This record gives sequence, C-alpha cells and structure tokens, in this order.
Amino acid sequence: MAKIAYFVAGLLIVVGLVWMGQGSGYFPYPAESFMINQTPWVYWGALAAAVGIIVIAAMRNARRPR
Repeated sequence: MAKIAYFVAGLLIVVGLVWMGQGSGYFPYPAESFMINQTPWVYWGALAAAVGIIVIAAMRNARRPR
C-alpha cells in the first residue's frame, strides 16, 4: 500500500510541475495545448504538487515507529 501511495504522490508532483510549466508558458509542449499561458493551470499544478508532497509527508509519519 505504501508503494502505491508513494507512486501516486510522485505522479501528482510531476504532473503538477508540468501543469505549472505549461500554465506559465515555460513548458509549451505540445504547441497546440490549451493550457499554455493560462494562469489557472499554474494554480491547479501547484495544488496537485502540494497534495503529492502532503501524501509523502503523511506516509513518512505513518511509517515512523512510536
């Protein structure tokens, strides 16, 4: 279960960074993408990356012995 959570969290972080790059215009690929230079995608990407980081932090805290 932990491996799946880490995989999903990593995927969320990567996808979030791509969305932020496309929304800000720094990653204009593919050229016909509707997300290029669209500010809302920067925010959605930041949210996705933040959720990924939160999942990783929660999994690390859950695995820590008490």
